[in-house]
Amino acid sequence: MDFSIITGKVIHEIIHADIPACVERVKSAYLMHEDGQTVNPDSYFLRFPEQPKNRIIALPAFLGGDVGVSGIKWIASYPDNIRRGIPRASAALLLNSYETGYPFACLESSIISAARTAGSAALAAEWMNGGKRAVNRLSIIGNGLIARYIYDFLLALGWEIGSVLLHDLNKAESQRFATQVCKPGRHGAIDCVSSAEAAITGSDLIVLATVAGEPYILDPALFSHNPLVLNISLRDLAPEILLGSYNIVDDVEHVMKANTSPHLAERLTGGRSFVTGTLAQLMRGERWIGRDKPAIFSPFGLGVLDLAVGRWVYDVASARGQRVVVDDFFFEMAR
Repeated sequence: MDFSIITGKVIHEIIHADIPACVERVKSAYLMHEDGQTVNPDSYFLRFPEQPKNRIIALPAFLGGDVGVSGIKWIASYPDNIRRGIPRASAALLLNSYETGYPFACLESSIISAARTAGSAALAAEWMNGGKRAVNRLSIIGNGLIARYIYDFLLALGWEIGSVLLHDLNKAESQRFATQVCKPGRHGAIDCVSSAEAAITGSDLIVLATVAGEPYILDPALFSHNPLVLNISLRDLAPEILLGSYNIVDDVEHVMKANTSPHLAERLTGGRSFVTGTLAQLMRGERWIGRDKPAIFSPFGLGVLDLAVGRWVYDVASARGQRVVVDDFFFEMAR
């Protein structure tokens, strides 16, 4: 038995060298989860009384099938890190052998987390868009790391995007995204706007990737043009907006907690009938959405997705000799 470390640099190289393969791992994990081949307990939140904005979340999970790995992601969210010039989230992923339970790898996981989130978003966008990888206008509200990964994944998958609108409470972040992230040759126009409302109006595909703790987008009329909405940050939308929309989630039980917009909609109505179905059901043709009202994807984020991407990265890194093996990590091996 050995134990190895896989660094963020290696993980970044592997994922960005083959984004379609990464997305396929996310898709496969969703389908396995739908088939009951996973164990995905509730996430556990570590909060700090004197730092209410900060939290560290543990996501334990098991992914069965031909993957057969268990593990846990330990991800910290410190919003004020943005003012320090570093990303809000940091994370590590521990992989355990299904046969022995021994951990065999630790991976830097902020990149894995961003990649599995982007893969999830890209899959939802395509399937809610009837299988088409094209929109006239993409709006991105919240212009940080997760937004960058979603944008990069869409382009790597060949999406045709006529124009891009960007909005962030920090205008400098929108301008940075426009100049450093966006690819001018792929769009007719790239613009920064001063409000979320301006970003929403007239856009076909809307990405919400903020750190909002409660709804601030309140008017259902903003969505009267029936856009596709990737509700990645989960708490931007008033529940009334969801009640007038098709709603796709990753897992119904998991998303109905922690004051997410779907959770607020459940509390408002006393039920879950507003949920159209899961992304896996949509991909299998077991659920259907039209274009007669908005379509919203709200993923709580499943630990099995981190395992799927993390195990794939581990296998590629092993084949390339890019693991850092820690000798004698396991030392007392006699009973």
